[in-house]
Amino acid sequence: MDILITGGTVFVSRFAAGYFRALGHTVAVLNRGTRPQEPGVELIRADRHALTGRLRHRHFDAVLDITAYTRNDVETLHRELGEFGTYILISSSAVYPETTPRPFVERSQTGLNSIWGSYGTDKIRAERYVLENIPGGYILRPPYLCGRLNNLYRESFVFECAAAGRPFYLPEGGGPELQFFDVEDLCRFMAVLVEKRPERRVFNVGDPGTVTSSEWVELCYAPFGRAPEFKYVSRDVPLRSYFPFAGYTYELDVSAMSELMPDTKPLPRSMAESLESCTAFPGELRRKPLIQFIDENLA
Repeated sequence: MDILITGGTVFVSRFAAGYFRALGHTVAVLNRGTRPQEPGVELIRADRHALTGRLRHRHFDAVLDITAYTRNDVETLHRELGEFGTYILISSSAVYPETTPRPFVERSQTGLNSIWGSYGTDKIRAERYVLENIPGGYILRPPYLCGRLNNLYRESFVFECAAAGRPFYLPEGGGPELQFFDVEDLCRFMAVLVEKRPERRVFNVGDPGTVTSSEWVELCYAPFGRAPEFKYVSRDVPLRSYFPFAGYTYELDVSAMSELMPDTKPLPRSMAESLESCTAFPGELRRKPLIQFIDENLA
């Protein structure tokens, strides 16, 4: 197939470019060309909001829109596309208000999530454009993404604590339960959609269950041959100052996804692969001053 991927240089979009290229597809990536590109892909060097006809003569069997955050992002790209087959928007489970009963199902009401604010409401507007204007377009709502090339300071933060033999700080009560989805499984499911073209247009995607914060930390410490020493922090201390996740539980019902793709990568394997990437590409990480805050205020 001929596939267009928006982005192609960081985490999900970069992994997707390499993944589909390795399967033998022809892959074009749309980005500004300011970062290294995956080998073997075609770079369409442009801003997605200033394409001026660059795509109108092209045909793509699939458009994987991984870097759209707003309705305008989707609309301006859609208007510039020529002929295309399957369109897939990577949205977010932030479209569900945190007060919605869990697990979130695709028919649950979307709306403002006070944790994510405009990020979630902008994704809702992007979704609506797809549903109203792109026949057969698909919307995927993942929880926390993980795995290879993850440049977000989540498991990489825990790896740094484990490597240094540091204790790990959790909020009183143990912290939220967490749901993940490996980036390779996300790509596998996009391939399933392109192949099978199901009638359903909106899918929650993710592992079929959650883990506790402490279980997740233990998985991240395990490759170092260590078990974490947990220390617990008063709820008066802002959670995000020392912990990489918000203080509430994402829990998605992914049964519709599982009907089409019943198996997902085990979380321990995903964490091990993420560690490999952190070791290979340390300069890619978007570090936050969590350890500094811990040393100055908690240790």
